[in-house]
Amino acid sequence: MLKSFLKISLLIAICPSPSFSFQANSSTLITNNPKEIIDQVWQIIYRDFLDYSGKYKAEDWIKLRKEILSTKYFDNDEAYIAIKDMLTELDDPYTRFLDPKEFNEMRIDTTGELMGVGIQISLDEVTNQIVVVSPIEGTPAFLAGIKPKDIIVSIDGKPIDGLSIDRTVKLIRGKKGTKVELGIIREEELLNISLIRDRIEINVVDSRINNTVSGAKIGYVRLKQFNAKSPKEMSLSINKLEKQKPFGYVLDLRSNPGGLLEASIEIARQWINTGIIVSTKTKDGITDIRKAKSRALTNRPVVVLIDEGSASASEILSGAIKDNKRGILVGKKTFGKGLVQSVRSLSDGSGLTVTVAKYLTPSGKDINKNGIAPDIRADLLLNEKNKLTNADLGTLKDSQYVAAENILIKKFKIESKKNSYNPLKSNLGYALKN
Repeated sequence: MLKSFLKISLLIAICPSPSFSFQANSSTLITNNPKEIIDQVWQIIYRDFLDYSGKYKAEDWIKLRKEILSTKYFDNDEAYIAIKDMLTELDDPYTRFLDPKEFNEMRIDTTGELMGVGIQISLDEVTNQIVVVSPIEGTPAFLAGIKPKDIIVSIDGKPIDGLSIDRTVKLIRGKKGTKVELGIIREEELLNISLIRDRIEINVVDSRINNTVSGAKIGYVRLKQFNAKSPKEMSLSINKLEKQKPFGYVLDLRSNPGGLLEASIEIARQWINTGIIVSTKTKDGITDIRKAKSRALTNRPVVVLIDEGSASASEILSGAIKDNKRGILVGKKTFGKGLVQSVRSLSDGSGLTVTVAKYLTPSGKDINKNGIAPDIRADLLLNEKNKLTNADLGTLKDSQYVAAENILIKKFKIESKKNSYNPLKSNLGYALKN
């Protein structure tokens, strides 16, 4: 089972999918006292950490505080090492300390501008291998043919056995225009792939109208990531397509690794008029229910494309659409990342990502490690997997898209025969079951 460590990092666009929510430190005190920084981290974990592994015990954590604060630290760097050692006791790859430079990079990355090769990675908790969740479209990794489930085994010819994700990230990181070679295993075959690092500016939404031979106009919307720009770009795309009066939409979330929790909720509200979007449950059992706000931008039928690279925030959106009977899911089972990380700023400019909650779909399903199954399974054909290009997505060359389009065409033909189709009066809750 994979633990998706979706690190949003300036280096290689490693942004596998934790659902992040940013929260400032409640303390306004600015300090560089090493022990105070350590204690801030300890207090956050003690107060808010959600343990899903079953290994965390409060009494042991209290003992650890006494031990770690009894040591003398000469500077912040020594404190940072102590903090990282302390966090290993949690056995949670999502709960991580970020030094001031790394924390600043994370803040930049969530705006949608990244530096690197453009991959999202995860940590396999069984094999301890670094696994690709998905390459980001249009990036060096995507263009080089890196695929979901590829296992990274070496960097520049050196094995990475036993290395942490942080260390892996630093080895891949480099200046724009420099080369890095990744050794990967794909279906038991060893491949060496050379990549040129670059600045990656992500256009998170692609959209267009696809005309079909049946006469139905289909709005195709591909969402690549959930960052700070995503809700606005999505609303602009939907409003633009609505002017062309499509019969329905195909919302493509394939290989979308997730991102910001609030972005996923806001985008869900653009598609869903009423009902629960997602609920989050903390370690204390406190449940926060987030609902639609009767402001959906369209009520036309929708089919959602998902695959094993759809994670976290993508699962929030697809789960909400499925459970509210707003549309139908087509493709393959999603990744299965159902934990929420809060990002906390510390007094010296460093930061902490900490697992604080798990999220549940509207029907109450816990998707962590389980994923969301499609209503209709559709695999890419064998010859498509290696030949399908970015330009082919959402076209007749894309068999998963064709499966989604055919569902809408079938409904269009039924409505046409009735001679009563009015897109402005179509059922918001239509689940495309016909």
